[in-house]
Amino acid sequence: MASPQMLAILAIVVVLPSVVLATEYIVGDDQGWTTNFDYSKWTTGKTFRVGDSLVFIYNKDNHNVFKVNGTQFKACQVPPANANNSFTTGYDVVPLKTAGNKWYICGTAGHCDVGQKLVITVSDDQSPAPAPSASAGAWVLVHKDPSDLTKDDGIYREHVGKCD
Repeated sequence: MASPQMLAILAIVVVLPSVVLATEYIVGDDQGWTTNFDYSKWTTGKTFRVGDSLVFIYNKDNHNVFKVNGTQFKACQVPPANANNSFTTGYDVVPLKTAGNKWYICGTAGHCDVGQKLVITVSDDQSPAPAPSASAGAWVLVHKDPSDLTKDDGIYREHVGKCD
């Protein structure tokens, strides 16, 4: 029969990959969702996957987010607002539920025209993203040599780097 420690290790090995696979992208990083920012450059090198989320952070008095189609995106056309396509809180988390192209614009007059728009392609590939480096402040699972385990030992967390 398997020991409780081995079952704990097995549970972590099975559950951890599904947690690690999802990534939350803050649109525009420290600039957030704003005008005068190159969102096409921001997407360079990023792989968006089903299960990830986009986080739009902005001043809700000046900006908003509309999910649009490709035609609306090209024309900077703001559709009628509804619960599925408009976001106005200033901190909007948009889950990426399906693969394909996704288009977002700011609906404030003139903002899309000066570049406050984002297009991404979402992949349904579930291969893991690269692991964060220790300098990024990652949590790493560490375990002792199985021959040294006692009832109170086993898996513990060791912080590597610093968390921001």
